[in-house]
Amino acid sequence: MAEQTHVLFVEDDDVIREATQLALERDGFVVTAMPDGLSGLEAFRSNQPDIALLDVMVPGLDGVSLCRRIRDESTVPVIMLSARADSIDVVLGLEAGADDYVTKPFDGAVLVARIRAVLRRFGHAGGPGNGSGGAADEGAGQVSGGVLVFGDLEVDTEGMEVRRGGAHVALTPTEMRLLLEFSAAPGTVLSRDKLLERVWDYGWGGDTRVVDVHVQRLRTKIGQDRIETVRGFGYKLKG
Repeated sequence: MAEQTHVLFVEDDDVIREATQLALERDGFVVTAMPDGLSGLEAFRSNQPDIALLDVMVPGLDGVSLCRRIRDESTVPVIMLSARADSIDVVLGLEAGADDYVTKPFDGAVLVARIRAVLRRFGHAGGPGNGSGGAADEGAGQVSGGVLVFGDLEVDTEGMEVRRGGAHVALTPTEMRLLLEFSAAPGTVLSRDKLLERVWDYGWGGDTRVVDVHVQRLRTKIGQDRIETVRGFGYKLKG
């Protein structure tokens, strides 16, 4: 029997916490539910969950700060829960290291679908989605062993490692998948919608702020000028 996925769920509203926990458990997840950020951090460290769902507005240690603490220690996927789709909290959560977010109130089936989409990405971190990994064989600057070279940037598509100027660059699985999509087609403009589909598994579309924030996070790690913005169209990796 396959091992069940362990979800850490941090939510201070008792009704939402209990109802969501029941819904997730009905779908086969093991859930550790906590009412505040400090107990959530404790539970994360002691349970080592497969994924964390963090409400932005929780007492003790808010969701954004908790996400930042988790990201300092782990690359485990994080989904933020926010009551306002247009809130700055969404961007702050993504900048803190979250991989995705869901707006409250949410349908239980939608939340489960988003959790599974994130887990699929992390379960297949060995290459970009939708079969695009093979395109890297034609990438500019490739050397032996599946390593692509772009100036001082080296992308090892087999070992899933990135080096800049010879130094190791630590990327989250989502950032790695994003870089793999760019490095598979250097110089080719990739739209935000296409990146949402390939990296975030959003066949139905999604909020492009997720892409923009992750591109900015990736730039800080591999070089601000390495990924170019093509206004009105998307982004491209400089070959």
